[in-house]
Amino acid sequence: MTTPVPITVAHGDGIGPEIMPACLRVLDAAGAKLAIETIAIGESVYAKGVSTGIEPSAWESLRRTKVFYKAPIVTPQGGGYKSLNVTVRGALGLYANVRPCVAYHPFVRTRHPGMDLVIIRENEEDVYSGIEHQQTADVVQCLKLISRPGCEKIVRYAFEYARAHGRRKVTSFVKDNIMKLTDGLFHQVFDAIAKEYPDIETDSLIVDIGAARLADTPEMFDVLVMPNLYGDIMSDIAAQVAGSVGLAGSANIGDEGAMFEAIHGSAPPLAGKDVANPSGLLLAGVMMLVHIGQPEAAQAVHNAWLTTLEEGVHTVDVFVEGSSRELVGTRAFADAVIDRLGREPSRLAPVRYSAEATPARIQASRPAQPVTKETVGVDVFIDWTSDLQGGAAADALADRLKPMAGDDLDLRLITSRGVKVWPDGLPETFTVDHWRCRFMPKDGGPIGHRAVAGLLGRLAEAGVDFVKTEHLCTFDGKRGYSLAQGE
Repeated sequence: MTTPVPITVAHGDGIGPEIMPACLRVLDAAGAKLAIETIAIGESVYAKGVSTGIEPSAWESLRRTKVFYKAPIVTPQGGGYKSLNVTVRGALGLYANVRPCVAYHPFVRTRHPGMDLVIIRENEEDVYSGIEHQQTADVVQCLKLISRPGCEKIVRYAFEYARAHGRRKVTSFVKDNIMKLTDGLFHQVFDAIAKEYPDIETDSLIVDIGAARLADTPEMFDVLVMPNLYGDIMSDIAAQVAGSVGLAGSANIGDEGAMFEAIHGSAPPLAGKDVANPSGLLLAGVMMLVHIGQPEAAQAVHNAWLTTLEEGVHTVDVFVEGSSRELVGTRAFADAVIDRLGREPSRLAPVRYSAEATPARIQASRPAQPVTKETVGVDVFIDWTSDLQGGAAADALADRLKPMAGDDLDLRLITSRGVKVWPDGLPETFTVDHWRCRFMPKDGGPIGHRAVAGLLGRLAEAGVDFVKTEHLCTFDGKRGYSLAQGE
């Protein structure tokens, strides 16, 4: 007899307390062996003043079971509250978000009957680090952090997933025509790792044209891998193009644990009405069963679910008068799936799962090769308000700053919102109270931290409100900073 596998379960907010029990009933009826530990997360925890939405005792369960089956939750907007999903993914190292998007034509409406793709989303980095600052009265910033090890892990996972599941092609989405360093690094790593998988076709697209093609011709894709923000947006688009966001489940995979959830939110307007579709969370449960080594139960649930769809038993989000046979609510849909356990669909393709259909464990990234790093300048960001605009305002600021450059540095450039406004700025350029002022050594050589500290000391003595600095560095002689628009 299979020993029950410990898992942590959260019933969530909104529709969560309705769809989670429905899904657990189906998994149990299919013979899943689960030892469930239930935790509270989300609204009730936020209401206690816990800004993360999760209490320490819940962390103890998650670290013990290493498997989290989670219903949707509400994350309060603003007010210093952190996204619980982002917190859990980062804290537990769940670096890979796996989101299958499949069309179920003709039983669920779609313009793309042949759609069957998987989005592999990087889960820990990018702007989802949530590092933001207000720097002036008019300007806020969000840091986009991309690391080489993070890129290597997610890209390699995508190729290993493709191999494990018999997929033919892996495509990356990036925006390195604009973000040449961050997205450029992702693209470089993708191209390097792709060479290790000659049996798999590869492609890389700029995310905007990639999104257009995903919406128009999703059949051209198989496995897609991309940074965090693009992956979040593209997977929702892909799920809706396939038929409904409500049908999509996801897995968040790490070296030491995993979280399984629907990709949709908590849908508060539907809460308590017994109308929500539990399918996304149920399919996430199927992914969980495969992950914990219970592929037979996973296969039984998935095929029963496909049979239910095929026989026209639908919840309101996919019900179509004249083609659907029966409109049911949350509980009745779960009952319908349970009634069809042991059966397989006749028109939709049955699924087959095995314990081997799991990507290989991704080894830790090799340490980066030593590089020669030199600081060759500094960008000083200044909060300064002027009645002037464009180049005239920048000229006035430059006249103030140039005497403070000292004996070793020159003021070389001023930008506003990334656009060069000095020297030779244009009067038409709109400027705000946030200025990037680039100082470079007069002799063109590297500078030390003392030179930067001396510059900041002189600016402070003159009452200049600097809000941030960024060192300008080269790595083995290659520039590690961006040029300005118009530079």
